[in-house]
Amino acid sequence: MSFTWLTLSPIPIIEGQGAAQPDESAQKKAFAADLLAAQGGEAWIRALPGNKVLVNGVEREWKTAKPIDGMISLNSPEHNDDFQVAYASTEFDVPSDTTAWLGIGSDDGVRVWLNGALVHDRWIARPVQVDEDVVRVPIKAGKNRLVIKVQNISGSWGFACRLMDAESRAERLTEAVRTGDLVATKDLVDKGFDLNARTSDGLTPFLAACIWGQKEVGDFLAEKGADTRAPRPAPEALVDALLAKRINNEGAGAAVLVARNGRILYEKARGLADIERRQPVTVDTKFRIGSITKQFTASGILRLQETGRLKVTDPLSRYISDFPRGGEVTLQHLLTHTSGIHGYTESAGFMQNFTKPTSNAEVIASIEKFPYDFNPGVRWSYSNSGYFILGSIIEKVSGQEYGDFLRKAFFVPLGMTGTGVYHNARPPSGAAVGYEYENGQFKKALDWDMSWAGGAGSIYSTVKDLYLWNEAVFGGRVLSREDLAAAFSPVITEENKNDKSADGYGYGWGITHFRGAREVSHNGGLNGFLSILLRFPEQNFTVGVLANEFPPKPRTDPGTLAHEIAELYLGSELAPRPAVPARAAKPVSGAALAAIVGRYDYRSAVLVVTQEGDRVYAQLGGQPRFEIFPKSDTEFFWKVVDAQVTFVKDASGKVVSAVHHQGGQTIHAPRLADVAEIKLEDAQTDPLLGEYDFKPAGRLAISREGGRMYAQLTGQSRLELGATSETEFFLRMVNAQLTFVKRADGTVTEAVLHQGGQNYEMLKIGKP
Repeated sequence: MSFTWLTLSPIPIIEGQGAAQPDESAQKKAFAADLLAAQGGEAWIRALPGNKVLVNGVEREWKTAKPIDGMISLNSPEHNDDFQVAYASTEFDVPSDTTAWLGIGSDDGVRVWLNGALVHDRWIARPVQVDEDVVRVPIKAGKNRLVIKVQNISGSWGFACRLMDAESRAERLTEAVRTGDLVATKDLVDKGFDLNARTSDGLTPFLAACIWGQKEVGDFLAEKGADTRAPRPAPEALVDALLAKRINNEGAGAAVLVARNGRILYEKARGLADIERRQPVTVDTKFRIGSITKQFTASGILRLQETGRLKVTDPLSRYISDFPRGGEVTLQHLLTHTSGIHGYTESAGFMQNFTKPTSNAEVIASIEKFPYDFNPGVRWSYSNSGYFILGSIIEKVSGQEYGDFLRKAFFVPLGMTGTGVYHNARPPSGAAVGYEYENGQFKKALDWDMSWAGGAGSIYSTVKDLYLWNEAVFGGRVLSREDLAAAFSPVITEENKNDKSADGYGYGWGITHFRGAREVSHNGGLNGFLSILLRFPEQNFTVGVLANEFPPKPRTDPGTLAHEIAELYLGSELAPRPAVPARAAKPVSGAALAAIVGRYDYRSAVLVVTQEGDRVYAQLGGQPRFEIFPKSDTEFFWKVVDAQVTFVKDASGKVVSAVHHQGGQTIHAPRLADVAEIKLEDAQTDPLLGEYDFKPAGRLAISREGGRMYAQLTGQSRLELGATSETEFFLRMVNAQLTFVKRADGTVTEAVLHQGGQNYEMLKIGKP
């Protein structure tokens, strides 16, 4: 049962705190105080729409709140939401006395009263997740009243609260099992959840444990009497149910294909290829596949090598004579992302231009201007520049346009009739429109002119064509056995030469392991489109997922879907997942936690690590912030996802980088220099607000909300700024800085964006 809520205008937990930030103990003490004592007490407060109450000398009003995806947002554009408390109230009727389960989620601390009795009290920093806390409560016949109190620490906030029915309880228990959360599983079983209840897709908790490889949890369920012989639904039915849960037929969609041993097992689509025209996605819909293109480019280079027209050991200078340090870079460096050439798509200049046509010569000329990120061969760092250059080399060596070469060499011989290089001026028939999901809605994404993508990402395809491609590659009909072995061998660099892992990147394919099975795959992403093509070679199993949304709705990205689908088919054949690690055997000291606090450059975004008391939190880019748990002073793990991070110290004991492990991939992220952030008054930032001309991509809007400063480029997400002076700012979630230029009279005339070693000047053209 969901509720209609009334919420009271937020209240600062410490009035007049100014720039001071209350510590955890001060927050807990303030949260425990009854802020509605003068109105009869928070436990018994009765809310009526439009009623106003006086709290701490300020009049506050009860307003109706509308849930989105089951959650109530408490964000306010009118004030800073940090260290605030909100109250919410609702009433509901039941016909008779009963026992029920409340599903509660909050950001951050939460208290809940039912009919005046405190039934839940938890102070924790976390994002809102529906049904994260479950409370068993007695419900009386007739009218019942719920009051909820939520405290925010920082950033966005809200809550979720509902009476859980049998289906939602089954879903919650199965989700705890799926993620391997033995503590939550035991708690839910102790609270009376049915061990053998089936979810809407027909899974019991024990079946879920078998599929997702959660052996420890499965053993516990069996000991508690779970039915270990319950019939399992067909994988195709489970995939149908999964897609129906994640993809609404009213929004952007996806096409999915699953095959094994050369036979297609599943081939379906959901959602809309063109929302405005109501055109559905089909298995024949053509999607831009982004970086999956790289395996076609790599195969093109290897095909030219097989015919004696080049060698992967050739220096870049043989093909672009004046390329800076071209004699030090080989084609193999370009193929394996070890050249050190800076990625052109990571520069602000790219964002200014990528919707307009360009040429190979213009893009390569821009790449030549970047300083190297590192010396060739020293380390691995994903870079679209290398593959764009390789696409140009294919044209130079073959004497054909990139698309024509691929069509004759691969597409036509393999029967890939729905695949080609995307040209914006003449898009293929049946092509999907790209969308992005933001604030609960889909809107058209910025349209890349694919001349900017070249050999790095310009191909469009269908799930059926990518299946044909994968069958040909692994069947030895694309490359020689020798070249295929090289393409699937993880590159060795100076940095990883002592790494014993068998994972890494070859020539256009990523090589990882998933639950013990070797995976050869690549994903792709550009504004409006996401994709993945994966293969488990030993199982002879392929999954392809193509989607026309990026950024996507939660848990609809193809990488997540493809691996979940693979488990629905192969779960019982794959190795069990290791049990969720326990905390460190002994508590990690506050000094050790403080040592890892900082910002780490993941290239595409920044990981921000913060400390609150004895807890540590990590947030990557615009994703939610999650707690990370220590295994030692330097090793931490996430519980919400199968990921770990190790913080690396130098000889002096200072933490200088992070090594992130997730999904079989490893990311080396250097620590960014610490900045001395300051707090500015509104009067100091007023002159900065407005729009700046970021030619030709659009405008950079500088805004302020609740005392926080934000920057937003046309068509992109809003990013928060931190101040180091009245005119100098850094982007919290991206490795970039902004400097504002002031005249003597205090007016601001321009801003300069510093990113990727480049400076981009922008004239101020409008006020807020």
